[in-house]
Amino acid sequence: MTDKGLFITFEGPEGAGKTTVIKELYDRLKSDGRKVILTREPGGVPIAEKIRHIILDNTHQEMDAKTEALLYAAARRQHLVEIVIPALNEDTIVLCDRFIDSSLAYQGYARGLGIEEVLSINQFAIGDTMPDLTLFFDIKPEDGLARISNNSGREQNRLDNESINFHKKVYEGYQLLIERFPNRIHTTDASQSKDIVKENVWEIMSKFI
Repeated sequence: MTDKGLFITFEGPEGAGKTTVIKELYDRLKSDGRKVILTREPGGVPIAEKIRHIILDNTHQEMDAKTEALLYAAARRQHLVEIVIPALNEDTIVLCDRFIDSSLAYQGYARGLGIEEVLSINQFAIGDTMPDLTLFFDIKPEDGLARISNNSGREQNRLDNESINFHKKVYEGYQLLIERFPNRIHTTDASQSKDIVKENVWEIMSKFI
């Protein structure tokens, strides 16, 4: 956590719709005259975007789970030092599409590496930079994947091809994190319409900004 800017992250299963909502929230903050940036993980800067391509490439089906976790942590570190930390030091609101909780849910829990083990890897990468607020877009895995199949414009990646059981474990992992970090992680029902979700998230954010 920082005493300067505000670090807000957005999490959820595949197809939760958070990426669309985040962009509209960013535009709303900009129109209100706020200093705000919008970024994503993995990615956000050239090195991390290259790592993103390696991780999510559909042809890399043989990737080991620990390799995957380490690559996410490496991309996260580069993104932090180039984008997030400098912005926070300039009293800027940072909206980030995914952060450490994704690694804990996907690699730590769903891949079976262990939440504590993946947390340790990421603590080395991020130091003491944790989100001030995390918005979890709550949607059942089946519903999220159905949205993806109906959205031809969405980026299709390696994780989308995982079994439904994997995505159910991701969801279970997030529930454990919500229980563990109740003061940081706030949930919104992402099965509702985009406009309703956007307003619900805006209401939660407004209490922190």
